[in-house]
Amino acid sequence: MQKQSYLPSILIVVLLLGFSSISSAQDLYDLYTVKEVRIEFKQDNWDEILARFKDQGQKKRVTATLKIDGITYDSVGVRYKGNSSYYSVKRGGSPKLPFNIKLNHKIKGQKLPGKYNTLKLSNVFRDPSFIRETLAYEVARNYMHASKCNYARLYVNGVYMGLYNSVESVDKAFLDHHFGTRKGELIKCDPLDIKQAISNDSRSKKCLPGDFAALMYQGKDSLCYQNNYELKSDNTWKPLITLTDNLVNNTEDIHQMLDVDECLWMLAFNNVLVNLDSYSGKLSHNYYLYQDTLGVFHPIVWDMNMAFGGFRYSGSSNKPMANEELIDMSLFLHYKNDKRPLISKLLSIGLYRKMYLAHLKTILKEQFESGKYKSRAQQIQSSIDFYVKSDENKLYDYDLFKKNINESVSVGKQSIIGIAELMDSRSKKLLEHPLMLKEDPTITMVNHRSPTDSTILVTARVENAESVYLFHKKLDAGITNKVLMNDTGKKGDVTAGDSTYTLELPKEEVKFYFMVAEGEKTATVFPTKGSFEMKEVR
Repeated sequence: MQKQSYLPSILIVVLLLGFSSISSAQDLYDLYTVKEVRIEFKQDNWDEILARFKDQGQKKRVTATLKIDGITYDSVGVRYKGNSSYYSVKRGGSPKLPFNIKLNHKIKGQKLPGKYNTLKLSNVFRDPSFIRETLAYEVARNYMHASKCNYARLYVNGVYMGLYNSVESVDKAFLDHHFGTRKGELIKCDPLDIKQAISNDSRSKKCLPGDFAALMYQGKDSLCYQNNYELKSDNTWKPLITLTDNLVNNTEDIHQMLDVDECLWMLAFNNVLVNLDSYSGKLSHNYYLYQDTLGVFHPIVWDMNMAFGGFRYSGSSNKPMANEELIDMSLFLHYKNDKRPLISKLLSIGLYRKMYLAHLKTILKEQFESGKYKSRAQQIQSSIDFYVKSDENKLYDYDLFKKNINESVSVGKQSIIGIAELMDSRSKKLLEHPLMLKEDPTITMVNHRSPTDSTILVTARVENAESVYLFHKKLDAGITNKVLMNDTGKKGDVTAGDSTYTLELPKEEVKFYFMVAEGEKTATVFPTKGSFEMKEVR
């Protein structure tokens, strides 16, 4: 009797635990929860209608009913999305096309759990491993504002379309989650049509040369920018034009309207991960700029399905890079290229160049030398293995999925390098670069106190540095100021030359801060993640 009653009890507990884990997994982008997404159109020819809108360059939507894990959302708006991931797959005859679903299409204020307005489903184009996007975003979120990403099983009118990446949209909801406000201006830095956005494209004779969304200054006429950038609000083009002008012609003061440290993190991330389908590659696109409420721009990475060498064009030549070239890609790619001013102009300033190197080293050591990325890659693959194997519409064979973490695989006439094949060799070589082997300054004993009711005194013990800078700001938004700290025995410093650096500032000017110790060739940032984990004065 006891045995008979014991087994059902165990089953009840297991079921309760299972339901508990399902009900508690409220995060729409929980990486280990594969969502079930169902779209129901009234029209049987929904695919023809969506394709017509897409081919005509329209962003019109078809109204449908959406169900996510059994929860219904009425009157959502659906359209196809993407460039290569749409057109290449469509030409190949696969039904597995990428979707953009707007929740408030007809019902104002309708949102998904977490207050998300949009669901973006990507078809894992050019990624047999199925994990480039999720893994790249996971790495990025350690150092910058970046989208969440997981997986979803998609059904349309009852027909299973396959396993998709579900990526958090960069929109007002994203701004609210990451910056604490829905206000400010958002710009998508991506040509509206890659085929038309050739490097010398201009709609006005007044336009200076440009190169996709590279932030080159092309003149005062907004028509010069409208083919390569998209305003996500109804505001003016003037801030973007001013930004490009200052970046190119007044770089020393660019911190007045650009968060330089966040840009350095994005550039370091793109370089380490050989993420060339980005600002750092041939097409100089796939990122956003957010101008906060006080006028400062912040970069936001986007579209990672071809990170880890999936896109082989750096922009340095018209030829695709061989595997060895991807592995050996210079950590100073585009350093002297006027067509990539965010790289060439920022890295022309010694302090910023050294901060960039510090960020490179941080990413390399924390994610790659440690082997963390590889264990995460294997964990993510294991969690979706069943769904990939049962996806009859997947763009690449199951055996390629199993191989592509560790080795290159052929997709038609193209080769997709293995993630570990690339990163094990690349991280080792980069960490052996002469600049990476230089002795870095050391920062210890960082603290702050209020010597008076109106001032803040920041103190740090620093060795092997030529200069020490405090980067500080008084609000979450706005300008990050850079001030030289001192070891002179004056202005709050007790003893000259004792390697204890101090800086006293008005309390109203310092709410958040980080520190950079600059050496002859390198720099050390404290806290390590700089602007992404600034110390707070309470």
